[in-house]
Amino acid sequence: MPLVHCNGAEIYYEDHGTGEPILFLHGAWAGCRYFEAQLTGLSTEYRTIAFDFRGHGRSTKTEVGHTLTQYAQDVHAILDHLALDDVVIVGWSLGAIVSWEYIDRFGTERVRALVDVDMEPSPMQHDDNEYGSYNVDGLTELHRRIQSEPADVIERTIDLLLKDAPSQGVQTMMFDEMSRTPPSIKSAMLLELLCDYRDVLPAIDVPTLVCAGADEKWRSVSAVEHAAELIPDARVELFEESGHCLTVEEPERFNDVVSDFVESL
Repeated sequence: MPLVHCNGAEIYYEDHGTGEPILFLHGAWAGCRYFEAQLTGLSTEYRTIAFDFRGHGRSTKTEVGHTLTQYAQDVHAILDHLALDDVVIVGWSLGAIVSWEYIDRFGTERVRALVDVDMEPSPMQHDDNEYGSYNVDGLTELHRRIQSEPADVIERTIDLLLKDAPSQGVQTMMFDEMSRTPPSIKSAMLLELLCDYRDVLPAIDVPTLVCAGADEKWRSVSAVEHAAELIPDARVELFEESGHCLTVEEPERFNDVVSDFVESL
């Protein structure tokens, strides 16, 4: 397996094709396999790369390091290892937050553009945040369920991620990927939802595309669009046949949208 040693973890990655590099960052409890259609489908035009965050997929299940800061440092290490510059970063869900954290810490010198997929700038509910999707009571209950009934949490999460019931193949892939992240890491990551990037996004100085699933069950389309409102000159693309997993639910259209965006740069 292709592995790179990053800050105390062995990080699994995939690298396909040649040309302009596109780096895909997956969501919480997910992994590279959510981007199979992109890694293969876009590799005829571009160099497509994805890796499993520490604690996810085929990467090391480290006891520590499950913070946005560490995940952003791992992105930086991957860019160094693969000598990537002028990269388009496609961040889905948690991956979008990690891309914002990366830019906040390292700037955009090596970033050509961003594609933010179905994520809001400030996930928690606050008095000054009309778009927050989570609250402390909800996260506390989710933590308890992760620790007491992990398989049920995975099955329920799959239902919430998608607009329509998945095929058996997609169901199996999603259950397998989520099962690879231990409950201890799942619970640890809940604290990272306290993040707030509303002050970071206005400073992003590279072209940005924001993609939203019309049937997202966790957050509203307007919450996702709020990222585009904060990022200068960002544009929005709505996926009518998707919930939260745009890359899995509308893979061909997603590939076309990303390709068109890259070609427009």
